Amino acid sequence: MSLDNSLEFGATLPDQVERIVGAYDAYLELISDVSLFRIIANISWNVVIQVRELYTARALLERDSANAAYDSIIESMTKSAQCHIDYADQLTTQTIDTLKAIEKYNDGAKKTEIRFFERIVADRDRTYADRLKSKQKGRASDDKHADRAAKQAEQQRTDMMNSKNSYIIATAVANRIKAKFYEEDVPNLENELQSLERRLVERFVQVLVRCQQAHMSHLDTLKSAVAHVEIKFNEVNVITDQNLFIEYNLRTFASPADWKFEPCDIHYDTEAMYVEPAPKVVLQNRLHRCRNKASELSPLMQSKRGRSYSHLFGLLLGEEATSMSSQLVTYTPDSSIGAIDELTDRYLSANHQAVAYATSNCILGCEVDVIVKAIGDDEGPRQPHDFKSSSFSIPTHCGYCKSSIWGLSKQGKTCKTCGVSVHAKCELKVPANCEQPANVSHDSMLSRITGPTSRSGVPEPESEISTSASSFIQSISSEETPSTDELLQAKVLFDFTATSEFELGVKEGDLVRIVEADDGSGWVKVVSRNGNDGLVPASYLETADHDSGNTEGGQHGSEKRVRAIYPYSAQSADELVLQVGDVLVLSPDGDRYADGWFEGSTLEGKRGIFPSAYVEVI
Repeated sequence: MSLDNSLEFGATLPDQVERIVGAYDAYLELISDVSLFRIIANISWNVVIQVRELYTARALLERDSANAAYDSIIESMTKSAQCHIDYADQLTTQTIDTLKAIEKYNDGAKKTEIRFFERIVADRDRTYADRLKSKQKGRASDDKHADRAAKQAEQQRTDMMNSKNSYIIATAVANRIKAKFYEEDVPNLENELQSLERRLVERFVQVLVRCQQAHMSHLDTLKSAVAHVEIKFNEVNVITDQNLFIEYNLRTFASPADWKFEPCDIHYDTEAMYVEPAPKVVLQNRLHRCRNKASELSPLMQSKRGRSYSHLFGLLLGEEATSMSSQLVTYTPDSSIGAIDELTDRYLSANHQAVAYATSNCILGCEVDVIVKAIGDDEGPRQPHDFKSSSFSIPTHCGYCKSSIWGLSKQGKTCKTCGVSVHAKCELKVPANCEQPANVSHDSMLSRITGPTSRSGVPEPESEISTSASSFIQSISSEETPSTDELLQAKVLFDFTATSEFELGVKEGDLVRIVEADDGSGWVKVVSRNGNDGLVPASYLETADHDSGNTEGGQHGSEKRVRAIYPYSAQSADELVLQVGDVLVLSPDGDRYADGWFEGSTLEGKRGIFPSAYVEVI
């Protein structure tokens, strides 16, 4: 059947996914209704039983010459009923079971597409929410700047400018994602539903044609009626029906208006981004990071994106996916089950991954465009630092703000090239002028920087960028907020099955540790108890709020004491030796020092850390 005159749902029915799904459900209900032909078998069997009872009763009443004629009538009716039974069995095995299998598969395919639609809607709403958060954060920084102008004018002004820049970028990203959602994602999804519906109807028609052919062979007297029905089914034109559906569902559609920057109402403000030295360094580092991630993403997209049959199926991935799309286009509908279903599943999975890659590329491109428009050719030094997350067992000065970095919960980062250490929140504020120092004291560096292994002996995964589609985007605002790094543990709310090598399968109720927080893509990188790491949807996790309530008032106003219940020998200078019965006083927030570790002091005043499993709260 030619597809040249076919209209696409995505182009003609914008933002009408629910209506298209309703039409698809109507076809599934039709198949379910046709499957009720099983009643024929029950009726035929009842006829056979009644005829046999009549025959037995008549034979017992009398035996004369009239019985011969009566017996022939009974035998004729029995054969006719048996013929109906045979036909019903044939109808059940060849038609009903096939229709049920087709209905089950297509219902699953529809649910998959609906879940994908809900996911991209959630991604869109999350982008919108990020914009509002950036706006609120920017306004909060403005007020903070006003309150502290007398003491910290320059620092507050810099923070305000950085917050505003993040807000402008988030606004631009939200607009770009909004346009992509309505112009690409939703139309492509509707086109996929259209293709599924077309193939469903074509297969349904072929199954019914086969049913009518079997009916013709069952009874010669019904051949003419069955042939007429077959002709009618062969006259079904799915494309014409879909075009008619489009004609009766055309609506006027206008894409929502773009968001605009809303200036601060307490001082003179414009849409221009701040490009003074301090915020410019952040923008330059952010530009370098976006370009690096885009360069990692570009080869994947070039090697995996194809355009064959893109007018029918949207984005396709690689030679294998191009071959799949060719098979789908040349597919001849039949009544069998198997290859086409698996092919469709693999094609849809590839297309969903392409959408994720395109979204990541769109966000990175938007950030680069906005930053380049603001700073022009002044991209600063071209020697970025190679920062990696580090733990600090002794206090170390930050290379940017000069304050101390100390802790085992990865509160800072160290450049592997030049050895400079900074807070995680200061990373983007350091100019990209990394140089290899002439003399680096490796012994001193090792004495203050511990590796990525926790004291409990369980290796902690490094914060690396995965090559999945959702990991190419990393929000600057998330790195500048210390509380993001402190959300170390989360609970899984729903089962999640990994669909690629970059994802991690988890079960409801599992406890995982967050390695990389949600960067705006809707995914979180976590590590499980057995050491496996990967990406899971952010909406599938419930994180523990480490900053709520416990840092105020009463917790600091009273001492919390613990008693040692097991002896413990110190493994380093910053650890305390415990004896059974020893009483220790926890320092402020000492019970949240690190995973499995408390911080406190003995009654003699010696301060250090010790395993939380070796003590009990008094």
